[in-house]
Amino acid sequence: MRDNKKDQLQGTLDLLVLRILSLGTPMHGFAITERIEQISHDVLRVEAGSLYPALHRMAEAGWVKSSWGVSENNRKARFYAITPVGRRRLAEEETHWASLTAAVGRVLKHT
Repeated sequence: MRDNKKDQLQGTLDLLVLRILSLGTPMHGFAITERIEQISHDVLRVEAGSLYPALHRMAEAGWVKSSWGVSENNRKARFYAITPVGRRRLAEEETHWASLTAAVGRVLKHT
């Protein structure tokens, strides 16, 4: 179990970003946020102020790698891709999330 709320929120953001990156080709930050919003039917919104520090932290941890490229609108952008280490981290995060949501579900059904 995570030690504090900030760690839990970071872990959830990590889970979302790693999952999106695991689905296909490298993506720039704005495309990652758009995809999360699209898949969640606009329920989940990731702000740039949260996303870019998280991507930087994940790059430092070796979970993602980045390279410069040109976006759809012909602008220079940093593209992110999941690494093998990131795929292992994604599996850990998915296991943790399943355990957490199951535990919350048990509490909600019990009370």
